Amino acid sequence: MLDTMLQAFITLNGMATSPFVLLVLAFIGAYLGMRVVEVVPFTRRIIERREARFAERD
Repeated sequence: MLDTMLQAFITLNGMATSPFVLLVLAFIGAYLGMRVVEVVPFTRRIIERREARFAERD
């Protein structure tokens, strides 16, 4: 069991040092962060208020 966990950790560590994998992870994280902001009601209210203020200025 420990051997399997150690092998998985080493494999993931080797992939995480690759700049291409880090770019893919960054894009995935940005996408998920964008989705979370839309789903959480508190942040949605903040965004709607901000958009309403900008609409009033125009």
